[in-house]
Amino acid sequence: MKLELTRVVQGGYRVGVLREVGRAAHTSMEVPGCLLYTRCGAVPHLTHDTLRTVSPLPPVTQLTLSTVAEHREVLEEYKDGFKKFAGLHDTALYCSLHDPVTPYPAGHITNKTVSVWGSGGRIELTVARFMALQKALRPDLYQSMADGETWQGDATSRKRIRKSVDRTLAHLDECLLIHHQTPELQGAEVLGVVEGGDSLEERVRSAKETAKRPVGGFCLDGFQTGCMERSLRTRLIAAVARELPEDKPRLLQGVGRPDEVVACVEAGVTERGCALTFDLDLSPDTERAGSAPPAVLELGEEKEETWESEQSGDVLLEDQAQTMTPFEMDLKDTKYRDDLTPLVDGCGCYCCTNHQRAYLHHLLVTNELLAGVLLMIHNTAQYNSFFRALREALANDKLEFFKKRVLSRKRVGHKEAKE
Repeated sequence: MKLELTRVVQGGYRVGVLREVGRAAHTSMEVPGCLLYTRCGAVPHLTHDTLRTVSPLPPVTQLTLSTVAEHREVLEEYKDGFKKFAGLHDTALYCSLHDPVTPYPAGHITNKTVSVWGSGGRIELTVARFMALQKALRPDLYQSMADGETWQGDATSRKRIRKSVDRTLAHLDECLLIHHQTPELQGAEVLGVVEGGDSLEERVRSAKETAKRPVGGFCLDGFQTGCMERSLRTRLIAAVARELPEDKPRLLQGVGRPDEVVACVEAGVTERGCALTFDLDLSPDTERAGSAPPAVLELGEEKEETWESEQSGDVLLEDQAQTMTPFEMDLKDTKYRDDLTPLVDGCGCYCCTNHQRAYLHHLLVTNELLAGVLLMIHNTAQYNSFFRALREALANDKLEFFKKRVLSRKRVGHKEAKE
């Protein structure tokens, strides 16, 4: 896996191309970019045929280990890996330990094991069992086993955070040893996990020690939306970025809001100019299936924009399922009942070119399955457009203008929510 930087802009920001992703030597990915979120290998609400109507798609697909851990015996008997098993053609496969946007129960970590939750309940994994799953899945890249629970507690002790870093490094060493001894995993890349909770000292120690290992890249864990104040998260990401090599990608999971993505890209590249890839939840939650981004971001002529920064920080993680963000619109609201405009003016996705807000409102209030399909098509297209515009802004020294556009959309979202 090679990270080729194509241009350095804004005094340190970098854009580039990630080539030869794992064993998928033909796969390349422009960075900053996003991964394609799936559940058990399928994008929620969409069949593979429907998904192909969205173009272009992210070249790397995410698979969560917790969704397939209980099917290990089936995959071992199949022998050809998960990509062929699930019909995931022309994509590279990345396997994460947990779903980055779904909280999981804490308190089930030991020195030798971590736990994931499948449909049948808790599954305890040793390093040997974790690597046996990777052998059966045969991903192109995967994160090592890690103790990542420290971000879920408000008052995690320094001792607990140190133990998290120590366990994660020990797990990484064991994973690398087994990885190099497993023929089925030759050509795949291991991403070392950087832990450390909200401790600057432990974050830096974790980054330094992980960078000493022969890993293909880095997974910055514990920075999910709502886990800590955004200002603290920005400082920690910037500190971690300074300790990691410039020629390897970093993957930040669980950050999906456009303003937060921009802030994290800015934090990660300020000092060392390393590209970040992002895994984003592209699916409307079942409890919030009526939400969709309110606007398309494009680079055009600059206009004066004013925006007052939020002082309150992120909402708590457990409140997110009930909180509508300024970047969303609640299409179940009765004000959309007679709205015959497209979901987003200027969006060229199938949903926006063929249907109106009133129709989507009807589908949602009548619980029609087509609502999730159309919204998923739209949201996937929106995130692709967002990252294309972000890369264009970085390449053309227009990041500040791009930030203003993102923040102005946020302000518009606030106004719509209040009306």
